[in-house]
Amino acid sequence: MSLEIEKAVLEKACKEMIETIFICLPNAFLGTIYSVGKMPDLIVERITSGLISDDRKTISWGLPANSVYNPPGRPWIEYRDQPDRPLEAMSWCVGRQKSWTAEDPDTDARSVRRQMEVGLEDYHHMEPVLVRKSDLNLDEYPALEYPRNYDGDIIWNDSDYIVVAVIKIHFRPHAITMNSHETRVIKKLSRSLGTELLSYQLRQDSMEAMEKLARDRVDACNILSDSLRNAITKSGLIFSLLKQEVGYLRAQWEHVLLSHRNEKSVKEEAVKKLNSVLADINEVDDESRELLTNAHNRYLGLWLPPEQGERWLEMRIEDKWNKLLNRYHLNDDKRAMAYQAINELKESLEYGRDPAVIGNYDKIPEDLKNTWVNLIYEDIESFEAPIVDRIIEILGNPLLVIPSRERSQKNLIQLKALAKTMNQLEKDTNFLLHQVLNEDGDKS
Repeated sequence: MSLEIEKAVLEKACKEMIETIFICLPNAFLGTIYSVGKMPDLIVERITSGLISDDRKTISWGLPANSVYNPPGRPWIEYRDQPDRPLEAMSWCVGRQKSWTAEDPDTDARSVRRQMEVGLEDYHHMEPVLVRKSDLNLDEYPALEYPRNYDGDIIWNDSDYIVVAVIKIHFRPHAITMNSHETRVIKKLSRSLGTELLSYQLRQDSMEAMEKLARDRVDACNILSDSLRNAITKSGLIFSLLKQEVGYLRAQWEHVLLSHRNEKSVKEEAVKKLNSVLADINEVDDESRELLTNAHNRYLGLWLPPEQGERWLEMRIEDKWNKLLNRYHLNDDKRAMAYQAINELKESLEYGRDPAVIGNYDKIPEDLKNTWVNLIYEDIESFEAPIVDRIIEILGNPLLVIPSRERSQKNLIQLKALAKTMNQLEKDTNFLLHQVLNEDGDKS
């Protein structure tokens, strides 16, 4: 059992996903999506590849002239892990249902070219596209044959998912690392692609069911309802990407101010202090130390609105430090350093709108600067909020001298348009279902 979608529909969905990834990730330049076929063969076939131009305005589509994954593709037994051949990242993604990040081609354990000593792969990330078994009603196929690994063990038997596709995105050198912002965006978008592909499958199934159940209108409408609702990608992901883009603008703005004032980042210096104090507490268990260190490092990559950022700090860092300092003995100087660093993290939330900081920045007209700061540090509650349109408008002002101004404006315009489309589609679907069901009720 696998997804069986018309070739043209599948290729269109894959191209749109690659375009979305290029919009979200400016360091990505080449994207490929592979389909994964029926069990137990799991034939992997390249659907399409897209290469974006240097000016990021055009995408060239097509398939490489020579690739083992070009149609008709490769079955599982040819790319799974075996002792007598190189390990492949495709085997890892399909067999283990986990992503693979080649952040260092020189040490990539699953680079076939490196293992065969014919060259190196480039920097890339591969992400499996998963669909729940329950969504495909696999429990209705008790005799379904699952694939096996080289040792004869069944794969996917204990998983709630099957792999229906694999996304591979190539990046510029040193622009991708494991568990980075880029990998998280691709993972979220892979879920969106899985939902979209499932929706096409369910829509196709529903049309077949409607033909068979023409005399049972209510049941047919229920099938249509399930299919259409599954076709709607939840707007939560789009809204999350919109907020990330505004967070990126805050980061760009604060970097501009730091450079102008020739200052070090208060946030980075405070995290260094906390890590230093943590290293001096020998009694802390490894798990607690790792959790707190990860929270410190994650905060460095977040650019939240001040109110939201303060809540995040309190829950993820300050509360844990209070418990830590109450549990373990620490001299007064180190204790004071920890509290001071936490306060500095809170103060860093206001850095980009601190009047003392922005007051002497004269690269932007004063009125424009004040409006800009007020907009990007306000929390956005929905994609329909007027503030989104105001940010898009102000990004069109060439007097606003910040990096990636035009790119961010384009991203926000596209994300807002996509969110509106999905919202309208959901309203239209609900209206249609209501009308059909009522019509059926009127005739009975």
